[in-house]
Amino acid sequence: MEAAADNQSPSSSDVDVTPRGASSAVLRALQLIQYDDSDSKLQAAKEIRRLTKTSQRCRRLLAEAVIPLVSMLRVDSPQSHHESALLALLNLAVKDERNKMSIVEAGALDHVIRFLQSENINLQESATAALLTLSASISNKPIIGASGAIPLLVNILKHGTTQAKVDAVMALSNLSTYTDNLTVIIETDPVPSVVTLLKSSKRSSKTAEKCCSVIESMVGFDEGRTALAAEDGGILAVVEVLENGTRQAREHAVGALLTICESDRCKYRELILKEGVIPGLLELTVQGTPKSQTKAQTLLRLLRETPYPRSEFQPDTLENIVCNIISQIDGDEQSSKAKKMLAEMVQVSMEQSLRHLQKRALVCTPTDL
Repeated sequence: MEAAADNQSPSSSDVDVTPRGASSAVLRALQLIQYDDSDSKLQAAKEIRRLTKTSQRCRRLLAEAVIPLVSMLRVDSPQSHHESALLALLNLAVKDERNKMSIVEAGALDHVIRFLQSENINLQESATAALLTLSASISNKPIIGASGAIPLLVNILKHGTTQAKVDAVMALSNLSTYTDNLTVIIETDPVPSVVTLLKSSKRSSKTAEKCCSVIESMVGFDEGRTALAAEDGGILAVVEVLENGTRQAREHAVGALLTICESDRCKYRELILKEGVIPGLLELTVQGTPKSQTKAQTLLRLLRETPYPRSEFQPDTLENIVCNIISQIDGDEQSSKAKKMLAEMVQVSMEQSLRHLQKRALVCTPTDL
């Protein structure tokens, strides 16, 4: 998240920030941030934020501003400094791994956590965005997880502004890739709030992708599976992402459903089937990522009437598995859609096979003498 640009004073608006003039602007900002008076520090923070908004080079050149900016976040600093310094640090951290690590090492995390609990909505939003950016660093994930930030992020996911909720779920998605954080996240019961955000988001959005990422991680726990199944429309929302999400979101969605079904097939099979998952699974077996294709085929096998292999006279092909499932589906509309998808899948498979044979024929044709 990049917050809106601050209004600039006449003395700072005429600074040349083109590549030719960037060095002088950077030096000026570094000089200002070292001054003792609060006005100079505040002006420097705004300058640093402006200079680093789009320039990776300036983020590197201004790395030494991290420590004085973090000092502006202290409780005894003027409140007007907090947001400007935090936003400057946020911009410094974007796409810069060293700055992300330096900001945490300089002690910014304690201040960010304090701001997450602030009644100042703007400050709370900026702190959430900062945690999102800082949590993208592999080195920072365990530190943030151990800092007490996760329950606060989940609280923002429940009660924050729309933008803060989006940033919070993205931060949780980042943190969930570190195994030790998963236990902390599941203890905060995030699934209901994640599902609520997912249901209000466009299924093809980045937000939906990150929601499904968190859900996939959480359903690895019995508490997560129970929470998702208990949420009205929870499994349906995941199925809808499986059908209409980004490629990565669909991979998370099918992974979540597969994990649920594998954990207790008897308990969850009907819950998944009744949400009309078959057409989306069929499409994934042809058009999904390699992981999605494998997971979709495995889930289709689990969803059929019996989990055991068919006899040698009825081979365990994808077509037979799907036909078996279709025969059990209630509702003409869903059955018709699934059959149409199966026909299209077979057609695509035949076309791909034909193209492959044509390529082989061209390769094998002897050159005319």
